[in-house]
Amino acid sequence: MAAEALVSGPQTAALWGGSSFSNHTVVDMVLPEMLHKIDPHWYQFPPMNPLWHGILGFVIGCLGLVSWTGNGVVIYIFSCTKSLRTPSNLLVVNLAVSDFLMMVVMCPFMLVNCHYETWVFGPLMCELYAFAGSLFGCTSIWTMVTIAFDRYNVIVKGLSGKPLTVKKALLWIFIVWAHAAIWTVFPMVGWNRYVPEGNMTACGTDYLTKDWFHKSYILVYSVFCYWLPLATIIYSYWFIVQAVAAHEKQMREQAKKMNVASLRSAEASNTSAECKLAKVALMTISLWFMAWTPYLIINFSGIFETMTISPLVTIWGSLFAKANAVYNPIVYGISHPKYRAALNEKLPFLVCGGTEPPAPAADAQSTGTNATEEKA
Repeated sequence: MAAEALVSGPQTAALWGGSSFSNHTVVDMVLPEMLHKIDPHWYQFPPMNPLWHGILGFVIGCLGLVSWTGNGVVIYIFSCTKSLRTPSNLLVVNLAVSDFLMMVVMCPFMLVNCHYETWVFGPLMCELYAFAGSLFGCTSIWTMVTIAFDRYNVIVKGLSGKPLTVKKALLWIFIVWAHAAIWTVFPMVGWNRYVPEGNMTACGTDYLTKDWFHKSYILVYSVFCYWLPLATIIYSYWFIVQAVAAHEKQMREQAKKMNVASLRSAEASNTSAECKLAKVALMTISLWFMAWTPYLIINFSGIFETMTISPLVTIWGSLFAKANAVYNPIVYGISHPKYRAALNEKLPFLVCGGTEPPAPAADAQSTGTNATEEKA
């Protein structure tokens, strides 16, 4: 069967590290009980060069170590520092928890599978693995949305916005997890399915099926777990930056009327809140796009058959998505001034650069600007 399905030529085989004179395929090492989950598409590719499995295992191991450390430290610092136990920071902790759990599940399985160069844990664990990855990924995505919306509520709406309470934050967190669970359980009950990816060392949604009933899951899922969250984050940060820019302009005009250089202290005037927030917004949106777009492109390419998806291509989608769990604690934790101060106090060896000194009491910054800089 494999020999009949092998249609790639000598050049393709050489590229993948296989022999141009053999009829082996990337499916050859798959366990017999997993074969019913393998799409015929993968039979045309020769085995991947073992070097790729080694590289993938090494990178995943590094990502896991950094993610466990970064997210673990965020959870520890925010939980043990009384001044950081605010409703807004509950969202940051939830993001760290979901990212931490993602790599706890993803990393060990991937390391073992990369060693054996195929999925060795059976079909049930393949489904549970993919379910967990989708659950934690979707939870992280929507937690980032709630963080953006909370910043929008504080900075743009200001006093007219209702402040976030602990009960409301916990409700948001519950809704985020419930929403993610609903979407990720569908493939377990028949709307699409979880199958091994092309490299055979990880599992995900089936984007190669020809049935439009199953294809529709990918399309609808992408709306609720990619396009809508992305649009919400862009919308929130767009108006946040606009609001801060308008506030900065008012402060400059007021300073001009008072014949002073600035209403801020000399240290604070070096870098305006507008610039700080713009950088955070740009970083957030850019990293989001980098993390999830490759996986989306792979899924859409499979659905619409716009390009030939090779086993090596599937590696990059999963790698970029898992890297999201690494830089989230950097963006949402280390960029937080009070977090950096607490980190410097409890774990000073992890602090990169100096911590910002607290603003002097005489600094004539408004509540809105203080909130803006703290949120940034």
